[in-house]
Amino acid sequence: MKKSRSHKLKKLSKKIGMPPGSLVYIGNTEATVTNKPRISKMVYTADTLEECVLTEEDLANFIPDPSKKLWLNMHGVHDINLVKRMGEHFNLHPLVLEDILNTEQRPKVDEFDGYLFLETRHFYYDVETMSASSEQISMVLGENFLLTFQERSTGAFEPVRERLRASKAQIRALGVDYLAYALLDSVVDRYFHVLEGVSEASENLEQQILTRPSNSDLQNIHQLKHVSIELRRAVWPLREVLNVLIRNEKGLFKPATLPYLRDVYDHTISFIESLESIRDSLVGMMDIYMASMSQRVNLELRALTVVTMLFMPATLITGVFGMNFDYMPWLKHHDGFWWAMGLMFSIANIMLLIFWRRQWVNKSIFSADEHNK
Repeated sequence: MKKSRSHKLKKLSKKIGMPPGSLVYIGNTEATVTNKPRISKMVYTADTLEECVLTEEDLANFIPDPSKKLWLNMHGVHDINLVKRMGEHFNLHPLVLEDILNTEQRPKVDEFDGYLFLETRHFYYDVETMSASSEQISMVLGENFLLTFQERSTGAFEPVRERLRASKAQIRALGVDYLAYALLDSVVDRYFHVLEGVSEASENLEQQILTRPSNSDLQNIHQLKHVSIELRRAVWPLREVLNVLIRNEKGLFKPATLPYLRDVYDHTISFIESLESIRDSLVGMMDIYMASMSQRVNLELRALTVVTMLFMPATLITGVFGMNFDYMPWLKHHDGFWWAMGLMFSIANIMLLIFWRRQWVNKSIFSADEHNK
């Protein structure tokens, strides 16, 4: 769902005057009604996998096994108390919890003692409405654990879960740093899926504008521009996030995982270049639309001018015979009216023939009709 800037600012204004680290949920209020909080747990080694759902009581009594790799994924970050319990259990900084609850954050990465905290966005594209929606994804990467926080249950990470469930999957033999890479890679791959939809919509819209422009095209152009801006806001800072991860100053990523992170970085660069190309195309499309509308107006004015010129001789003849003279040719004649009408008709046909030979009629009247269909 597209959110206006004023709507976002109203949500951010909730925290005015509060001290740093205050836990206030800033996000989609509809999610608090339709989305029940849920924590899924996956504990695995190269040979074993344990998967279940944690309740609040289970979380309070849960003790991670340092010999196994842990992935906890939480849906529904609007539950402030549950987020706070997760933070207390893993000793997360209050500012980390604050950023998790603020779902309007730009992608970023922060380094803390013993763990990394990063945020990114996952996008979904609706072909019918040519609009994009997104959700914030927060990750906390520790030495042997990974915590992820999502606004709602969307199935975004289900392909990664399926890879973990495979008994001989490479991902289970590697560390949680590789799992973090796999999740980031799935997010970036989703960007390309959205980009494909935007690119296809842009090409179709450009073809329509060139052949048969309509008033709704302008709205569609602005809609696609809005989607491209939202994508750019999400991916542009993601480059810096990946740069920090590749530098690996905390040493949480193993050397074997760094080439995969560099591959994701290359994908983001490729995505940004493709997105910039689409944005330039949309700007050019706006110029094409305005030129098409201007040409359409010119053709319609030209058609009206031809029609007006056809009736001008008839207007002149009618005006001459309407003068108040007692003696005028054909005025008293029995067939004078029909002679005058024949003269009007003949002149109009001669002018129409001249216009046709000069291709004024078929270029103005018929072309204008085609644009109005």
